[in-house]
Amino acid sequence: MAAVTYLVRMLPLAIFKKKITNRFIRSFLAYVPYAVLAAMTFPEILFSTASIYSAGFGLIAALVLAYQNKGLLTVALGSSAAVFVAEQVIHLIR
Repeated sequence: MAAVTYLVRMLPLAIFKKKITNRFIRSFLAYVPYAVLAAMTFPEILFSTASIYSAGFGLIAALVLAYQNKGLLTVALGSSAAVFVAEQVIHLIR
């Protein structure tokens, strides 16, 4: 496992010695970390609560707060509060 991990990290350094000048490749590589992070976290956002509806409310709250350029802590606390309130409302309805 250590060899595979090292190989994956070492090969790009050994193969690409010059700076990458292609605009398309540079922009592609710039967005890869964001795409991977989104692909790993999005399913967990939707299925980490007791109800998909409360997860949706939390997701919407996080998107609204992030769109308003709030900080990471504010977004996390706001979306958690939205999920909590939605769970309580859903629990009262049932």
